[in-house]
Amino acid sequence: MMKSRTFVTIKRNLMEKNKTDQVVQECMAWERLLDFFKQENSHLKIRLSEVLDNKTDKDFLALAEHFQNQFILKDEFVDEMSHDVREQEKTLVVVAEKKANIEERLIKKQQKIRNEMEFLEKDFNRIKNEFNKYLVSVL
Repeated sequence: MMKSRTFVTIKRNLMEKNKTDQVVQECMAWERLLDFFKQENSHLKIRLSEVLDNKTDKDFLALAEHFQNQFILKDEFVDEMSHDVREQEKTLVVVAEKKANIEERLIKKQQKIRNEMEFLEKDFNRIKNEFNKYLVSVL
């Protein structure tokens, strides 16, 4: 009987380690994605600036301001998400060092970040596509 309990404990500990590893890997993937969004957003702002150098009609300026505001909002959201991901990683390091189980609150926080990342990805792509379609239509 003692053997089976020990085996169950070892198995449970391995499963927790795997879960922690997976959550850490997901955070690292998010960091890479957030870095990409920062770079891409910077590129979009530069492109907007280049187009503004040559196009100054009022309709275009109004929409250019709209896109500029959207890009600034995305920068702020990416910064907030980067902060949240770093905080989650710090907490996970402590969990891993203590060889403790991941608490339910960490799983909930991970799900919250996952949902926000999914929203960011969809919304970022939507804005980028709108911007590119608009530029093609006016240039």
